[in-house]
Amino acid sequence: MSANPGSAVIYARAGCPYCSKIEEVFRGKGWTYRKYMLGSQFTREQFYKEFGQGATFPQVILNGRRTGGCTETVKYLREQNFV
Repeated sequence: MSANPGSAVIYARAGCPYCSKIEEVFRGKGWTYRKYMLGSQFTREQFYKEFGQGATFPQVILNGRRTGGCTETVKYLREQNFV
C-alpha cells in the first residue's frame, strides 16, 4: 500500500468510463474513498449547484479540496508524488 492522499470522495454516474478509471487508480493503490452516485445519492441539479453548470463526471474531492475530474485528479496525484 502506497502513501495515501487522505480523505477522498468521488461523485460519479453510471456508465462513465472516467469514473471507472479514477476508481481503478484508487483501488490499484489500495486507497479508500467514498463514492456518491448520481440518481441515488444526489441529483444532477445538486451536482451542478456544488460543482458548477459545466462540471463533468467524475468530480473528486481530496481532503476537502476539489481536484476536478479524472485527468485533473491524476495530474494532482502525480504532482504530489502519490502516483
